[in-house]
Amino acid sequence: MQHTPLGKSGLKVSRLCLGTMNFGPMTGEADSFAIMDKALELGINFFDTADVYGWKQGEGVTEQILGRWFAQGERRERIVLATKVYGDMEPEGRPDPNLPRGLSARKIILGCEASLRRMQTDWIDIFQMHHVDRACPWDEIWQAMETLVRQGKILYAGSSNFAGWDIATASCEAARRHFAGLVSEQSVYSLENRTVELEVLPACRHFGLGVIPWSPLAGGLLAGALEKNDQGRRKGDIFEKRLAAKRPQVEKYEALCKKLGEEPADVGLGWLLHNKVVTAPIIGPRTLGQLTGSLRALEIKLDGDTLAELDAIWPGPGGEAPKAYAW
Repeated sequence: MQHTPLGKSGLKVSRLCLGTMNFGPMTGEADSFAIMDKALELGINFFDTADVYGWKQGEGVTEQILGRWFAQGERRERIVLATKVYGDMEPEGRPDPNLPRGLSARKIILGCEASLRRMQTDWIDIFQMHHVDRACPWDEIWQAMETLVRQGKILYAGSSNFAGWDIATASCEAARRHFAGLVSEQSVYSLENRTVELEVLPACRHFGLGVIPWSPLAGGLLAGALEKNDQGRRKGDIFEKRLAAKRPQVEKYEALCKKLGEEPADVGLGWLLHNKVVTAPIIGPRTLGQLTGSLRALEIKLDGDTLAELDAIWPGPGGEAPKAYAW
């Protein structure tokens, strides 16, 4: 397994990140344990989760599964653990104005301590803000993060779903406080959705953030949608409408992948890994087969002609701002 530094940090992570969002709602605990054990065996040391994962089964369920997996021993020290704070964690029937969505100091501190309890661990490697909170001052946010670093509860801070100017503001405010600031940004990014190329990726490159793409296969659109009839997000009215709207592009894409002799999902991940600012796409396997199948992406080399064909099928925003729309 290939490993690389996460942005400007000295942290070494695998080129694929194991996303755990399906653990609980779609994948049972025993199968989740098996997937995580196999990931470690394969050298995948980067695991991502969030406090809200668990969804209809209950927020925090996924972190609890991770906690019981860690409790078996000889696992926690071997992985780089990332989780998130921001989402609504207000207990049903117990109103608390500081637990819905946001990034107040109280929300950040209580969120971290709750995640530590659920995951049965003493520290979180990367504590990510799941979304920007523009109503909260950066001095308050960074003071809370600094406190957690001093206490040894987190090692690094990261962002998710930030705009380019949010990354710039956060980084400059952290530098003013002589704090390391952000080391990573988790953004929606795939061949099908390249909007972040305008300003988010340039901001990450400039400020030294590693990019961790979520939904790297566009919810299954880039994973052989025309040939497969599997479960999950590739089944149902919403996906069928998305596929219908993108069918001409998906047909060309799958034809190109067939010409290359590669699976569409592997080409989609391989294309992301070709971008130097990308640290590790998040893969969210529901089965062991999906996990092991994703490894092929690490070996794919896309030449200039193939990259040009992919650009023609899935055009980006035209480069970085402002050249994409001005001069």
